[in-house]
Amino acid sequence: MPLVPANQPQLMRSSQKDEFYQNNLTNNANELFHTLAGSRRWLQWRKEIELLSDLTYYVLTTLSGYQTLGEEYVSIIQVDPSKRRIPSRMRRTALIFFHTFVPYLLDKVLICIENELEAEAPQTSRTWGPVSHVRLWIQRAVGMLTESQRKALVPLVFALQQGITLLNRLHVAVFYITGAFYHIGKRAAGVSYLRVGNVSGDDPRISNSYRLLGALSLLQLGITLTLQFNNLRQTQRARHQWKQHRNLLPSHQASQSSSRSSRCILCLEERRNTSSTPCGHLFCWECITEWCNTKTECPLCREKFQPHRLVYLRNYK
Repeated sequence: MPLVPANQPQLMRSSQKDEFYQNNLTNNANELFHTLAGSRRWLQWRKEIELLSDLTYYVLTTLSGYQTLGEEYVSIIQVDPSKRRIPSRMRRTALIFFHTFVPYLLDKVLICIENELEAEAPQTSRTWGPVSHVRLWIQRAVGMLTESQRKALVPLVFALQQGITLLNRLHVAVFYITGAFYHIGKRAAGVSYLRVGNVSGDDPRISNSYRLLGALSLLQLGITLTLQFNNLRQTQRARHQWKQHRNLLPSHQASQSSSRSSRCILCLEERRNTSSTPCGHLFCWECITEWCNTKTECPLCREKFQPHRLVYLRNYK
């Protein structure tokens, strides 16, 4: 049977189909965990639930030597760099690692570093959670830095977070032009695709359209980089001002007297970035926005509302 490289539309349709089934699996896992463990545990472990769902999907398909549902939908198969053999088990394992574990680890580590650098005092949490050992190691490392070094690293971490997003956009733009490796993980593992069945020649107009789309994406990326470079100082200044507003009550006595009334019922900790629902209940901004991703209702009174109606209380004490 003749085999030819898969084109851009097939790779994109395959990826969209896989994302559809992965989202269904993740949503079902979130609902089950939320029902059994409650809101606080779900907010703490939501990233790990998503990771476990993705791992389950790829272990049952790619690692087991089968096509994913998206690959089967468009009739494409994975091949190694020789274009003549299917990837070995080691290469498929590397693909799953780069595609699922690496983004998760980068996200977790960068968030932990950012939180530790911006904390006024060392945060000592006795509760065990995901990547708790990594968090302890980061706390020790940050504790050895001086105040000036910590301030200098904050914009660097922010730039690294933005750089990862821009790298993904750059990779997609290159894919539009070249037609290979829609995901960075597959490029790192050296896994490409061949199509089976319909091997008729591609319409040159389709390839030219994707090349034009890639060129426009590169242009948009360049404009974005320019704007972000120009706004970097303003962003850091705004973050510094927000940090001052957030810590208007640093005294230990004030925090003790209002400990009960200033707790978020979702994370059961001191409220940070206090926000209000239309019904008047107060939560952490991060907690209530994560809650609204699955349920558009108040966690306390169950009143329905749209997420855009949340009010961020900037100067609330």
